[in-house]
Amino acid sequence: MYDLDNIRQDFPILSRTIYDRPLVYLDNGATTQKPLCVLDAMRDEYLNVNANVHRGVHYLSQQATDLHEAARETVRRFINAASTTEVVFTRGTTEAVNLVAASYGEKFIGEGDEIILSTMEHHSNIVPWQLLAQRKGAVIKVIPINERGELLLDEYERLFSERTRIVSVTHVSNVLGTVNPVADIIRTAHSHGVPVMVDAAQSAPHLRLDVQALDCDFLAFSGHKMYGPTGIGVLYGKERWLEEMPPYQGGGEMIDTVSFEKTTFELPPLKFEAGTPDYVATHGLAVAIDYIERIGLDQIAAHEHELTHYCMEQLATIDGMRLIGQAREKTAVVSFLVGDIHHLDMGTLLDRLGIAVRTGHHCAEPLMNRMGVLGTVRASFALYNTREEVDALCQAVRRVAKMFK
Repeated sequence: MYDLDNIRQDFPILSRTIYDRPLVYLDNGATTQKPLCVLDAMRDEYLNVNANVHRGVHYLSQQATDLHEAARETVRRFINAASTTEVVFTRGTTEAVNLVAASYGEKFIGEGDEIILSTMEHHSNIVPWQLLAQRKGAVIKVIPINERGELLLDEYERLFSERTRIVSVTHVSNVLGTVNPVADIIRTAHSHGVPVMVDAAQSAPHLRLDVQALDCDFLAFSGHKMYGPTGIGVLYGKERWLEEMPPYQGGGEMIDTVSFEKTTFELPPLKFEAGTPDYVATHGLAVAIDYIERIGLDQIAAHEHELTHYCMEQLATIDGMRLIGQAREKTAVVSFLVGDIHHLDMGTLLDRLGIAVRTGHHCAEPLMNRMGVLGTVRASFALYNTREEVDALCQAVRRVAKMFK
C-alpha cells in the first residue's frame, strides 16, 4: 500500500508555509527534496567517518573508503550494470555527458563524422557535443518530433550514414515528460555499429533502469533529482569503451605511476575520477537509492503516472489551456500555457499562492522553437506529491487566469 502520509513525514520541508500558504512543491524535475534518512546519513559520516578515501591506511580512511565503494555497488545494482568498474562517479549528468563528449569524442570522432541528437534534448546534451563538433569539424544531426512531442523513428533511421559515430538521446524529456523508446533507438543504432548514450536524469527517479537489458553504451543520471545530494551523479559506461577512452581530467586518484617523462593511469572507473571524490555525497546517493527501492520503483511509477494524468485532465478543463506535450508514453511532467498569459507571470503569481513550479525554456530552447513557444509553465511530480496538491495547482491556475481576463 502506498502510504503517502508516512512518506511525506520523511520530508519536513513539505510542511513549510510560503506567503502564509502551505507549500505545494511541483518543481521536482529541477531538483527533488531530500528525505531525513539521506540528511542523517551524510551528517553522521561527517561527524564520525570523515577522512579521504583510497589513500589512507588508518581506520577512518578505510571506513570512508568502504562506504564510498559500497555506494558504487548500490548504483551498480540499481541500474543492473555488469560490474562496478562500469560505474563512474561524476558531479552530475552534465559532467557525465561532457566526459563522454570529450573523452570518447577525442578518440573516436574526427572531421566530417556525425553525431545524432534529438530535438527534445536538454542543453546539457547539446552544448558538449556542439563544442566537440566545433573542435573536430564534426556534424550534428537531429531527430525530429511530431506535434504530440514524440520522436519520429522513421526519420531517425534515415539519419545514419557510414560517418555516424554516436547517438546521444534523453530517456525522458524534462519539458514534455515523453518517455522515449530508448531500447528501439539503441537497437537501430547498434544495427549500424553506432554506440548510444542515454541521458537518464529525468528517468532514474521514475522508471526502472536496466543497462544490460537496454544494451546502452553509456548512461548518466544525477543524485539531486532522485532524493539524493547535489553535486553527485553517475556515468555508466560499458567496460570496453571505458578501457579505450582516454582520461577526462588529470590529477590524484586516477594515476598508476607518474614521472616527468610519462604517466600511466588506473583502470576504470578510477581513471575518470581525478581528485578527491565527494565521498559523503556518494554515500548519500546510495541511501537515497535504498529509500526509493524500499518504497518500490513500480509503486512510485504508478503513483506518479496517476498524478500526471489526473493533472492533465484537470488542467484541460481550464479555458485557454494549452498542454505542451501529449505523448502516448509520458511521465511525471506537465507543461502548459494559458491564453496569452506569459509563463513568467503565471509562475510568479502561482508562487504567491504557495505553488512552486518552473517557468521558462527549461534549458531546451531548440524544443521550444519546435513547439512554437518562448517557454512554458512546468509542474513536475515526485513520490511525495498528492492529488490535493494537483487540485491546489489547478485552482490557483484558474485564479490567475481570471485575473488576466
